[in-house]
Amino acid sequence: MIARALLFGLLLAPLLALASPRERILLDSGWRFHRGDPPGVDGRLDYDVRPQIEQSADGKVADARPDAAEKVEADRPVLKPWILPSANPLLPAERRHRRPAGEPPGGDVAFLQPGFDDSGWDAVTLPHDWAIAGPFLVEGPYGGMGRLPSWGVGWYRRTLELPADVAGRSLFLDVGGAMSYATVWLNGRLVGGWPYGYNSWRLDLTPYARPGEANTLAIRLDNPPESARWYPGGGLYRDVWLTVADPVHVAQWGSFVTTPEVSAEAATVQLRIEVDNDGRGAARVEVASELFALDADGRREGAAVARIAPATLHVPAGSSARAEGRARIAQPRLWGPPPEQRPHRYLAVTTVSRDGRVLDRYEARFGIREVRWDPDRGVVVNGRHVPLRGVNQHHDLGALGAAFNVRAAERQLEILRGMGVNAIRLAHNPPDPQLLELTDRMGLLVIDEVFDSWEKKKTPLDFHLVFPDWHEADLRAMLRRDRNHPSVILWSVGNEVGEQYDGQAGAEIGRRLVAIVREEDPTRPATASMNWAKADMPFPAAFDVINLNYQGEGIRQAPEFEGTERIRTPPSYPAFRAAFPDKVIFGSETASAFSSRGVYLFPVSPEASAPVRDGRGGDSAIRQVSAYELHAVDFGSSADKVFATLDRHPYVAGEFVWNGFDYLGEPTPYYDARSSYSGMIDLAGFPKDRYWLYQSRWRPDLPMAHLLPHWTWPGREGQVTPVHVFTSGDEAELFVNGVSQGRRKKGPYQYRLRWDEVVYRPGELRVQAYRDGKPWASDTVHTAGAAAALEATVDRARIAGDGRDLAFVSVGVLDAAGRPVPTATDLLRFRVEGPAVLVATDNGDATDMTAFPSPERKAFSGKALAIVRGVPGQSGTATLTVESETLQAAKVGIRIEAVQTKGAEP
Repeated sequence: MIARALLFGLLLAPLLALASPRERILLDSGWRFHRGDPPGVDGRLDYDVRPQIEQSADGKVADARPDAAEKVEADRPVLKPWILPSANPLLPAERRHRRPAGEPPGGDVAFLQPGFDDSGWDAVTLPHDWAIAGPFLVEGPYGGMGRLPSWGVGWYRRTLELPADVAGRSLFLDVGGAMSYATVWLNGRLVGGWPYGYNSWRLDLTPYARPGEANTLAIRLDNPPESARWYPGGGLYRDVWLTVADPVHVAQWGSFVTTPEVSAEAATVQLRIEVDNDGRGAARVEVASELFALDADGRREGAAVARIAPATLHVPAGSSARAEGRARIAQPRLWGPPPEQRPHRYLAVTTVSRDGRVLDRYEARFGIREVRWDPDRGVVVNGRHVPLRGVNQHHDLGALGAAFNVRAAERQLEILRGMGVNAIRLAHNPPDPQLLELTDRMGLLVIDEVFDSWEKKKTPLDFHLVFPDWHEADLRAMLRRDRNHPSVILWSVGNEVGEQYDGQAGAEIGRRLVAIVREEDPTRPATASMNWAKADMPFPAAFDVINLNYQGEGIRQAPEFEGTERIRTPPSYPAFRAAFPDKVIFGSETASAFSSRGVYLFPVSPEASAPVRDGRGGDSAIRQVSAYELHAVDFGSSADKVFATLDRHPYVAGEFVWNGFDYLGEPTPYYDARSSYSGMIDLAGFPKDRYWLYQSRWRPDLPMAHLLPHWTWPGREGQVTPVHVFTSGDEAELFVNGVSQGRRKKGPYQYRLRWDEVVYRPGELRVQAYRDGKPWASDTVHTAGAAAALEATVDRARIAGDGRDLAFVSVGVLDAAGRPVPTATDLLRFRVEGPAVLVATDNGDATDMTAFPSPERKAFSGKALAIVRGVPGQSGTATLTVESETLQAAKVGIRIEAVQTKGAEP
């Protein structure tokens, strides 16, 4: 431990000696990790007493009505009174909490003590998800949370060797996200904590720090079981920073930029700066700001394009003060979504000075854009109508779990953008802030959502337990952190909350949350997504925008659902339009269609949309759903049905499909699987056929045609094997071994072309698509022979050797002629040589319970994935080799480029 402390001291001291008045040091290395409490803790470190789980809620219908909270009073000492004051900087003075005068319970626990020997604990690097390595839990009611052991207690410890010259400065711990019920101790003393696992938060370390000494930081997490409807992850799964600043400094997220006037000729930029004074005496300071243009990579370009006149502030000791100012930028470069617009960005640099000495310098990126919400057209950005072509995204990154990785998230967004996605709804929690940096840079519109539950529960131990005490701080934290991001166009304060059922009482909670949004950001509207509340109820009237989950298309309208107790709702866009003609309406969750990539089941439904049942698109014996893309969850619809509904109601602003990528947990309809079936892209990042159906609609000017199913069906010779075509053309002709099967044209509200009578004959399947009578695009599929070889391709041939950058290697199984073998399930072995390591493997199969770090993985529908990371500080060429017992091996080279290890944020 002494050696680690000295090493960290050598690294930290130079960073704190930088010329900048504010340092932000990434605390990613040097951590030790342990699962579970030491003997004898016996609840002394609990945040609060939790209800007893008498019956698992795992596997219940996703749109089941939430239940009333169970009231539990603490009958023993808990840490809650000491943790609640951590929210105070986000609360008005009259609602702040007072920390108890006495010492909190549990201060004698061994893991908290500076002298405790943690050398036997695991060495980990952040971000860290303690559960993603598995093993999967194949038995028990764990499907909803991904069959991975994310619940329980986990401890993180590290040493902070603070130089003596930080005495008199303010020290803050900034946590991007910790799952969950975090409590933080420095040198054996409780600093504070945060229950909600998805938010970013700050604690003031200053009163507990010992400058010039080795300081011991200990973080305990207590992640409950039955706390989520999807995989939440576990651990310090986002970045953690140490921020060192003068006692007089810009507050956390204290720079708020708005653009009240925007045109092609000029834009007005308004800047509001909050300055904190943690010192013992009042301070008279000058606050000045400059605005700079940024290039496409986020780097500052040239001289300042505008300056805001300096303001003089008097900041009382232990208090805050606010400065506001405006500047005009001529011919501004506007932020807007591609391809019609470009996502240009700017930087506001604020300097706080006293008597000519710089005390603090704070930077905030922003974009100049005008967003209008038109009830007849929808979203209008900089005067241009932007139909919402969106998807919902959960926070896990597949085989990497909840531990955030910029490159993995960027890859997901790139794949989605290729389909035509221009908007993301963050389901159902605040994201890692780096994700919003990506959406800003890429020009994707974002719905930023904070809660999946309010006071009523969906699972026994979800956020409802702390909503009464923490909803205001958590909502304000998300708003302040994210309000400068130009990609964020709408705040969502809830998803399918149980308060929809509570009339005026539920609507009142909604109004209270919207009022908080107004206080923090009056420039954007607020909403909540509704799967049950109807147009004539009080709940939707509480919000600025009408977000409907599945109600637009209608819920469970098939005859087989008559008489059931589940939600049944007729198509509802017209009713909401009549009730709220002045509000924008869109589908915040649409479809929830199911499929397994490359798995085609027969017979094929003649319907455009149908629920999944055995023999009707599903097979519970193999736990797979047909990839003909005609089936959905009982309350959902196929893409075809959603498209028709939107086209019949042109005032609807667009849709957010459930969902973009498959995600861990919630594996409906087969809860003994590991991951969902509803993505257009599987967990490994391989597109399902539905990807091309959406591409045909969302990128209408892209010449494309896509055939399904594959054409390798030994044993089906002479049997009817329907062929469907997704194309941006308006008609197409299908050929089997050169013989025309007919030329067909799309009719009204028809989005695929179907040849349901085709008889399977091995050979070649080809389609020629047309638009306006002219050749537009074509696609060809061949019958494959026996598997003979492997093919490996990497998404990027060069990656940074910083320990974070990743290469994603796609592996395909080929026959002797080089044709893909779509049914291959061969066992593959992955091996990396050189300055890189194998991080994880996957294949997109929701039923595969092989642990993600395994170097062995079966192909699924002929494909598999390997994820490779460079060794920090090393460079050179790494080689990934993929082998199998009977197949020719494949190799791919990846250049690892040395970079300076990231320590302080620029």
